[in-house]
Order: sequence, then structure tokens, then C-alpha cells
Amino acid sequence: MSQERAAVRERAEAVLRRLAGEHARLREDQWRAIEALVVDRRRVLCVQRTGWGKSAVYFVATALLRDTITASEPAGPTVIVSPLLALMRNQVEAAARAGIRARTINSANLDEWDQITAEIQAGAVDVLLISPERLNNPDFRDGVLPKLAATTGLLVVDEAHCVSDWGHDFRPDYRRLRTFLGNLPERTPVLATTATANARVTTDVAEQLSTGDGSDALVLRGTLDRESLRLGVLDLPSPAHRLAWLADHLDQLPGSGIVYTLTVAAAGETAEFLRSRGYPVASYTGQVEDADRRAAEQDLLDNKIKALVATSALGMGFDKPDLGFVVHLGAPPSPIAYYQQVGRAGRAVEHAEVLLLPGAEDAAIWRYFASLAFPPEHQVRAVLAALHTDRPLSTQALEPLVDLRRARLELMLKVLDVDGAVRRVRGGWLATGEPWVYDEARLRRVAEARTVEQQAMREYATTSGCRMRYLRECLDDTGAADCGRCDRCAEPLFSSDVSTAALAPAQTFLGRPGVEIAPKKLWPTGLDAVGVPLKGRIPPTEQALPGRAVGRLSDLGWGGRLRDLVGPEAPDAPVPDDVAGAVVEVLKAWAHGDDPWPGRPVAVVAVGSRRRPRLVGSLAERIAAVGRLPLLGEVAPSGPGGPGGPRGNSAQRVRALHEAFTVPAELADALAGLTGPVLLVDDLVDSGWTMTMVTRALRRAGAPDVLPLALAVAG
Repeated sequence: MSQERAAVRERAEAVLRRLAGEHARLREDQWRAIEALVVDRRRVLCVQRTGWGKSAVYFVATALLRDTITASEPAGPTVIVSPLLALMRNQVEAAARAGIRARTINSANLDEWDQITAEIQAGAVDVLLISPERLNNPDFRDGVLPKLAATTGLLVVDEAHCVSDWGHDFRPDYRRLRTFLGNLPERTPVLATTATANARVTTDVAEQLSTGDGSDALVLRGTLDRESLRLGVLDLPSPAHRLAWLADHLDQLPGSGIVYTLTVAAAGETAEFLRSRGYPVASYTGQVEDADRRAAEQDLLDNKIKALVATSALGMGFDKPDLGFVVHLGAPPSPIAYYQQVGRAGRAVEHAEVLLLPGAEDAAIWRYFASLAFPPEHQVRAVLAALHTDRPLSTQALEPLVDLRRARLELMLKVLDVDGAVRRVRGGWLATGEPWVYDEARLRRVAEARTVEQQAMREYATTSGCRMRYLRECLDDTGAADCGRCDRCAEPLFSSDVSTAALAPAQTFLGRPGVEIAPKKLWPTGLDAVGVPLKGRIPPTEQALPGRAVGRLSDLGWGGRLRDLVGPEAPDAPVPDDVAGAVVEVLKAWAHGDDPWPGRPVAVVAVGSRRRPRLVGSLAERIAAVGRLPLLGEVAPSGPGGPGGPRGNSAQRVRALHEAFTVPAELADALAGLTGPVLLVDDLVDSGWTMTMVTRALRRAGAPDVLPLALAVAG
């Protein structure tokens, strides 16, 4: 090592000690990355296990690049592209410990943008953290980004696997980094970091980091073994058994930790049940308010709760070094995603417990999320055609024109933006007119890769070999070897036995039928653009009252049974006795519970169903018989829309259903003489617009009120 490089390493070690304590020393690959960034001004991809110290690399490199003692010409600020606000908060605090001045620009501090920009120009900011979404905010992209790129001293791409659509957590906004990279001054160092990239993702990311002049990125790939983690799998026969196992064993797991679920509904149910068994837990999902999520994070960090029950919304960015366990109720769809989530545990403790409790319903949930993938070509072309206008269109304005749900439409627009086919501007989106090719072959290969990953996750649960070795091999870790710790290498630490004292309450808890159906109160925006004269509030005289369903399709308890009845492959058959009994229980609770109906229904009406007429018809008949109510008939669609039509966004559903329902004259005559609510019966409430439009037709025909009742609610 030259004298110059030795001096740089000495300074690097000093910065690390400020950051991590007096006994901290750089790992050899950490030094190689810092050397490449600071001395050679190269682009580096670090693929290293969670807890290895990737943030130390970029903070130490930042300090050296900004220091006139080390650099003959101090560099501009480091820009860190980070996926989550939680990660940003942690990084700002960590930077302060090393004497590094860090700021963030995000959607939560718009009023500080001008001040932060001025601080950057004055040299008062060492590190600026931004989200990938910020790169295409029109004001930031056009007003801040060009100057920022021209003065950046080091670009850091955190969680870089998000750049690749081969990765488990592809985010189109990350692809916008190509523009940022292209605008950097020559020899500006770039660091990309991730803990979850197999060989294919590593190659893809490294190619995207390439400078284009033949200079390849330096790839530093280390072992992915996690010596503190003890992996295990427990095969339990039902969701009730899994909840009961948690109730029996949660207090035996070390410290505090995370219980992951695959759906928002499962997270809520699990947290509620564990609290009923005396455990201090909180739930954490994308539907929880940001302030509540932050409070839950802090409670876990402070060990005030035993566990966070979370969806994948709690993943990248959460850093608790002493996290003692991670339990999964249901398997993620790939070993790579699983490795990323369990990597939260055991960073600064001798051992942490990692347990997977897979469920029979996992595959159905995987299929649902896979259905949200990039749309087929005809839908993409329809969007591009709609955007060839003189004025930009927002996603809300596009929805009546294109049969795509909001989340899928936004994902597609981001991909098209990255590909140069559309551009985000103030007010929405415009087509650029640039040629664009639908890469069907690549999309098919990515979909096939997802299928392979799902099968690999099934095999992880049943493998007879070392579990850590299996995960490492899935991530193409060439040094993979038996760990000696997992439940295959050593004796299992936990049995799959559950106590009757825990199982009975779990079965009772999950067996409770009944969820609310919230009535629609507003029409979707933009309907006038497609000739539907509805806008603003739905008149109270045309609204339904709050309704009820047996359960959600994603529920731990009733979800599986209901999917058997109303899922895409379910045959049409009369309602089974157990489900009919659950409906009766729902009606009893609805009549006498804490939030009872405003009046007892006086009649039953069915929603005419094309897909499941026997199921809906028999359900309506049994409800009428049990309640001794007249069954007045059904309201069936007269056109191509209505029940069984395509799943689309709200505007498209209303467009298809508008004027599709006509109340037969005989039914209208019967409604006119009613003095109380009608019970409106259907099998599945998906978007909710079928119930809303049938209710509107009934009320306009004379029904005093309508109480929706369904077997299931989607989601």
C-alpha cells in the first residue's frame, strides 16, 4: 500500500471510531470500497449481508471526500437515494454521531426545500437524503436536480436491488437514477449497496452503474451468512393453530421482535388476538397513519412492546440492532424477500430466533399480488393514446379512460416515464411521442422468475438440508455451507405443539364472522369525460346504509372458506350450511351489537349474479326463511356490465354499471309499500360499486333504505 493510501486508511479508521465506537475497525471489503470511492473515484456495488456496515462505508467516504486534509479539492455533498423516510431518519441520526451534517428533502418538508438548497450551495450540508420518487417530482427534477447533480461529491444508491426488475422489490422510480448518473461530473464516485441481490440482480445493477466508457463498477460481494440467526420452520395445520402457537410461545422468544404477515387484515387480526392474550404488541401496515407507525417503531426500539405485527411495509430502513426474533405467519413469495426481512434480526446480539409458519393460503395471496404486475400491451397503448393531448392528464383524469386500478396505473406510468414514452409535468402526465416497444419477452421472463422463486420458497419450508445454506444458495452465495444452528443442522428449539388453552380462544376469535361494508358517498372523478352525468357527493337519498359481510378474503379465519366459495375458480353451488349459519350469526350481531342497524329489515332483495346465481339465490332464500321476510326478487343487469364484469378502477366500474340495473315493475310495486329497510344480498363486494348502483336503483324505485349483506369483501 502506498504512503498516500495508508494515510487515507488511517483517517478512515478515525472517522469510523467516531461513528461506531473506539473499538471499531474497518473490514477489509469496507476499506476496499472506501479506497475505490475516495482515492480512485470509481463506481462500486456492495452486496453484503444485513448488519455488515454498508452505511459506515458511505459515511466514512463522505467525511474523507469533504475533508481538506484528505482531499486536495473538497467534494460537494453526498447524495443518498433512500427508499423510506424511516431509513432517512435513522441515517440523519447516524451521520450526526460522525460529525456529518445531514438533511433530507421529502414530501414532509416542502417548506424547507429553499432553505436546504441554500445550505447546500453554501457548503453547509455534507449529506442530502432523497427518495427515488423525488427524482421525478417536476419542481425538484427541473429546479433542484440539475444543480445538485453538477455539485454532487458522492452518489449513494441504498437498497440498490430496487433498480432491477429481476429483484424482489423493483421500484420504477429507481430507474430514474440513470438520468442522475448521466449528469454527474466526470470521475464522481458512486456507491450502490444492497443485502439482497442474487447473481442476476447483481449483474443487472452493475451494468446500470457502468459509466459507458468501458469502466465497469467494482463489485464487492461478501458472504451472506448470519451467524446470529437460528432458522426454523413449523408446519401447523390452520391459522388458528398459528395464532395459538404465538400465544403459547411469544414470551419464550428473546427480547422484542417482529411478527410478519402477508396481508393488512392478517396483521390487524394477529395484533388484536395477541393483545387479548395479554401481550403488548402493535400493528404496522401501509394503512396505518405515519405518526402511528413512527410511534410503533419507537416503542419497539425502546422495548416497550414485545413485537410489531407488520406487513412488508416494515422492511428496508428499520434498524434495531438488538432485535431478538422474526416470525413469519405466512411465507413471503421468494427466498430473497424472506432473507431481507429476517435480516432485521440479530445484528448486535449473539443469537436471534427466526421462524417461518407457512400457511395453505400463501399461494393464493402470492397470485393476487402477481396479478398487479405490468399490464398487457393493449392497456398500455390505450394510456399512451389518451396522453397524446395538449394538456396533461392526472391519474384521476386517466381512470375513466383506461380500465386499470389506481396502483397499477401509477406503476405503469412510472415505467413508461423511465422508458421515455411519457413525462410527468405539473398537472399530470403527457406522452412524449418517442417510439416505445412493449418488451413482452422480458416481462414474461420476469414473471417466470417469480414463479420459480415461489417454488423455491415452498422448497425452503420442506428442505431436509440446512436452511441458511438454502437461502444463501438462492442468493448465489458461492461460500454457502451448513450453518450448524438451524432446526435441520441441530435439534429444533421449538415444537409445533399448541395448548388447548390457547387453541380454543384462537378458534373462537377467528371463527367470529362479521366485517362492515362501508357505503360509498362520493362518485369517482372524471365521469363526465366518458358521458356519465354523475359527480360530487352521492345524494343521501340514493346511498346505502353501512352493511355487513361474513369476512374478508384475506382474513386468517374466514378468508380460506370464503375463497372456496367466491374465488375465481369456485364452482357455483348453493350456500353451504356452515356459511349460512355464519350469515345468521352476522345478522344477530348486527341487530344487537354495539353498532346495530337503524331498523330491522322488512324484506330481502338479491343482486342478480351471472357467475354465481345458485349461490346468491340460495343465500337470499335462506335469509328470507330464517328472518321470516318476504323475498321480493332480484335486480339483474340488463347490459354487458354488472356483477361478473371486469375488475377495473372505480371510474370504469361506474361507467360499466351506469344505467345497467333496472328494477322490475313487480319489484318496484312491492318496494313502494315498505316501511323499513331492504336487505340487499350478494356474494362478493369487490370495488363496492355494484352494491352502490343497485342500491341507487332500489332507492329511486321507492325503497326507504338499503342494508347491504354479502358473504365476502375483497381485500
